Amino acid sequence: MTRFDVITLFPEMLDAVTRFGITGRACERKLATVVAHQLRDYAHDAYKTIDDRPYGGGPGMVMMAGPLTEAVMAVKAQQQAAGYIPGPVILMSPSGKRIDQSMIDRLGQAQACWTLVCGRYEGVDQRFIDQQVDECWSLGDFVLSGGEIAAMAILDAAIRKLPGALGEPQSAIQESFSLQGPGGGILDWPHYTRPEVFAGAAVPDVLLSGHHERIADWRRQAALAATQDLRPDLLMPRPGKPDPSGKSSS
Repeated sequence: MTRFDVITLFPEMLDAVTRFGITGRACERKLATVVAHQLRDYAHDAYKTIDDRPYGGGPGMVMMAGPLTEAVMAVKAQQQAAGYIPGPVILMSPSGKRIDQSMIDRLGQAQACWTLVCGRYEGVDQRFIDQQVDECWSLGDFVLSGGEIAAMAILDAAIRKLPGALGEPQSAIQESFSLQGPGGGILDWPHYTRPEVFAGAAVPDVLLSGHHERIADWRRQAALAATQDLRPDLLMPRPGKPDPSGKSSS
C-alpha cells in the first residue's frame, strides 16, 4: 500500500481526497493511505507558535524550522514503525519545480512512502529546506494561500494512477500526458457521447464507423492537432520521451 504523510496546518482539508470520488474509494480499499499531521502538535509553547517575523524585516511571517523539523522526524519514525522505508520529503512551494506527469508517476508506486509538507505565510525558514527537504514542487507560476491545494492535487493525481484505483485500467493510459499512451505524453483526443447531434453539431462519422483502425488513427491525429494548438511545448523532443512519430529522443 502506498503511503502519503502530509504535514499541514489544516488537516481537515485532506478529507476532499480521502473521503470522496476515485481517491476516496482507493483509500477505503487500502490501495493508499493518507496520514495528515497537524504541524502545531510539534510546537511546544503555550500558543503553539509555528511562525515568526523574518530576519532582515519585511512583510509577512516565516514558518519556523524547529516545529517543521520535529514534524518530519516524527513522521519518519511513524513510517518506519509501520514497516515503510521513509521516502523523500517534498515541500509545496511556488519556487519549486513545476509538477508534470513524470513526477506524479514516481509517486504512484505500490509500497512507496512520501512526505508532503504544506507551506504557509511568507515562506519557510531556509534552514529547514536545506536540512530536511529533498525536493520542492510547485503547481505553476502563481501563488496560493498555502500548500494544501497543491498537495491535494498531487495526491489525487498519484492515487488515481495506482493499480486498481480506476474501474477501467486503460483510462490511465489513454489520457493526456500519459507516457504509456499512444501519444507518448501529448494531450488527449476529443471525446463525444450521446446524442449523436447536439445543437447542430454532429459526432465525427469515423467514430460511428466501427472501424477500429480508422478510429485509432483519427484519435491520434486529433490528439496531435490539439497538442499543436494548445500545448506545442509537449511536442518538443525530450530525453527518454518518444516523439509523435514513434522515435525516441536521446
